[in-house]
Amino acid sequence: MKIWFDILTPKQIMFFNPAIIILQDEGHDILGTSRDYREANELSRLKELNLLKVGSHGGSNLYDKLFQSSKRIVELTKIVSKFSPDLVVSFSSPEASRVAFGLGLKHIGFNDSPHAEAVARLTIPLLTKLFSPSSIPLAAWKKYGISPKDIVRYNGLDPIAWLGQKIGVKTAKLHNTKTHSICQDRDHCFLASLGIDKSRKSILIRLEESKAAYISDKNLRFQPLSFVDHVVNSFGSKNNVIVLCRYPDQIREMSKRFANKAIVLKQVIDGVKLLSEVDVFIGAGGTMTAESALLGKPTISIAPIQFYIDDYLKKIGLVQQVFAPKQLDKLINSFLIDQKRCNDVRKNANIIISKMENPIEKLIDFISALKKK
Repeated sequence: MKIWFDILTPKQIMFFNPAIIILQDEGHDILGTSRDYREANELSRLKELNLLKVGSHGGSNLYDKLFQSSKRIVELTKIVSKFSPDLVVSFSSPEASRVAFGLGLKHIGFNDSPHAEAVARLTIPLLTKLFSPSSIPLAAWKKYGISPKDIVRYNGLDPIAWLGQKIGVKTAKLHNTKTHSICQDRDHCFLASLGIDKSRKSILIRLEESKAAYISDKNLRFQPLSFVDHVVNSFGSKNNVIVLCRYPDQIREMSKRFANKAIVLKQVIDGVKLLSEVDVFIGAGGTMTAESALLGKPTISIAPIQFYIDDYLKKIGLVQQVFAPKQLDKLINSFLIDQKRCNDVRKNANIIISKMENPIEKLIDFISALKKK
């Protein structure tokens, strides 16, 4: 089969990379496209994933979003019609949805973010099948105009695709796919290369997706930056406080704001590798919070809006939510001092992750069934 993957973000690179490797090994012809977007471009290079860049990210301005998306649809139409795929796979890409619908192509879309209304309204009604975690209620998707019979649910979270690698015994043997366990040994060379003092405890903070429509168009329940200020001022003198930004303007702003007080990373790095080296993670977004939680790291959410996945992770005890900066003090101190509590978090994560389904296995099975028809 000829399959087109439209891959737009760092998460989607991590998510679809295992599937592309397996499908290429099975003899499928793959077209991978992306767009000009700093973190995705650099991570695809690190992961040696060859993607054709088409168009660019529109930023936070609504006019620019519309204009860049429209340009991208035109360019993709030319490329995709020439490739003539049997199937389109995306993480609910608006451009892929429009092109697939316009060209009469089957389109499988993954999505774990019904809170991203703009993307959902532009994609969900046009999908052939929607794949989504079972922790998200069907009602969250039905309101976007898709029938429940067209929703494929899996008992797991998306980071299992690149953390668990639990593709199934038969498939794993066939493709020599290895399962990954949580690494306990610290990579001091990696820490040193980032300017991180290995003798200190490390707190990693991931900033919010400030240019996403679901953030820029909403009244936030609080401002994540006030939490970042508090952590830097309260813990920065005796610990490594590492700030991981998403955009160049965030890097410039944080570097100026926290000069000599925190480590603001300027390069794009493998987030899983960094998470394995820190002691506490504080996340204002969704994906890295889930990664950290499933890796068994002490994880605190400062997400400025409500996420279904965050709620699920809180319910199963892998994420702690705070609503005011002062609430961070007791939590962070306990995670930095109480090794037994940290060990219990890791053990709980290992038990939970072992029972989860890999969404990539669902995708491979679906494509195999299509091929037989």
